[in-house]
Amino acid sequence: MSDILIVDDERDIRELISDILKDEGYTTRLAGNSDQAMTEIGGEPPALLILDIWLKDSQMDGIDILKSVKRDHPDVPVVIISGHGNIEIAVAAIKQGAYDFIEKPFNIDQLLVVIRRAMETSRLRRENLALRRQDSKAAEMMGDSGPFRALVSQLDKVTKSNGRVMLTGPAGSGKELAARYIHTNSNRASGPFVTVNCARMEPDRMEEVLFGREDTSRGVEPGLLEEANGGVVYFDEVADMPVGTQSKILRVLVDQQFQRVGGSDKVRVDLRVISSTNRDLETEIAEGRFRQELFHRLNVVPIEVPSLADRREDIPLLASHFIAAFHETQGLPRRELSDEAVALMQTMLWPGNVRQLKNLIERVLILGDGSGPIEARELPSDEHAPGDKGRTVVLGALATLPLREAREAFEREYLLTQINRFGGNISRTASFVGMERSALHRKLKSLGVVTSNKSGARVAHVGPESEDEQEVG
Repeated sequence: MSDILIVDDERDIRELISDILKDEGYTTRLAGNSDQAMTEIGGEPPALLILDIWLKDSQMDGIDILKSVKRDHPDVPVVIISGHGNIEIAVAAIKQGAYDFIEKPFNIDQLLVVIRRAMETSRLRRENLALRRQDSKAAEMMGDSGPFRALVSQLDKVTKSNGRVMLTGPAGSGKELAARYIHTNSNRASGPFVTVNCARMEPDRMEEVLFGREDTSRGVEPGLLEEANGGVVYFDEVADMPVGTQSKILRVLVDQQFQRVGGSDKVRVDLRVISSTNRDLETEIAEGRFRQELFHRLNVVPIEVPSLADRREDIPLLASHFIAAFHETQGLPRRELSDEAVALMQTMLWPGNVRQLKNLIERVLILGDGSGPIEARELPSDEHAPGDKGRTVVLGALATLPLREAREAFEREYLLTQINRFGGNISRTASFVGMERSALHRKLKSLGVVTSNKSGARVAHVGPESEDEQEVG
């Protein structure tokens, strides 16, 4: 894209600039007044705008047009030209977001240098935008378990609306992927997806990063909210946002406008807000760390993202996806998973959820011999249980029990693990453990194992039956 819009009320000047730029291989459009300029910009924003400050017989001057462009198309660089240039006009133009200022009569070589730099800035901004949109691909939103299907069903219901969504769930469960899924499938998919990492941002710089900054020395530096205009802003771990910033974000949600740090003009934005947290925000509110008004503004549509432990059926699919992704992006071996490795991964502890699974797969591919299927022995034993290497979760407690009670406890834990591994499917569980379905049913009943509905799946646990529970069978 090399389209440059030249706005000047003097025909000779705009045509001269156009001829020079055409000789350099650029495509140009011309406008002689503010109405023509706004029509051209509204039809198709240019890669670069060359703008005269003083426009005769126009409703808007160059500064007015500059403000409009930086509000609606902040990625378009604007080079200001004027025959009446002085330091006050230059400061005003730079303050409003102009890329540079050139005084008439201009030197052609100087003009070309500024334009080449501005076009490079435009190219980099477009590439960054393209990368952000590429990141919005929901390729890793995959699974076939009941909890996963229930999650996708909820996400699909909110994609076409503009409602604010609050995603809850443990760290590493895929809350940002869920947010990107909403964005990718919404009518804002062509707009930016901007992540605000509230946990990692320095509290004393958060307002500057969010709202931007303007001063006479550095000019205008747009913030993340401005960059997200027309798209989605995602507040990752919103509970970590400083209380002082929370009140200002609340005002932005109400007014859809804000002031840059050091600025006086209002900046209007059109945003959809998605937030996430792994904390109980009602507890945070009770302890004075989160504003109740902001919670109600953000929590319009609450959606829970399940942990990996709640969707163990999806582990083989996710692991295979990560293997293929690491092969494509890092050149790591593309290995299959042995049945034993799959079985072991489905019984592991996953406190880090999907992120932990991804890291484990990368580690195995890097450290493995690179040939043949991934075997269970290659999986790190410290992922299995919090105790000694290679020991199962129940061994520590079993050591204090008589043999009969220990055997029953082991059978109960073993069968609970297998049932949850297979998403509550008794037929598949019986086949894996080598029992007849009816025999497994009797065994489970004798051990006091029941299932309950959770996130669209049957989950096994130990306890008395209630109206919402029934025996496995």
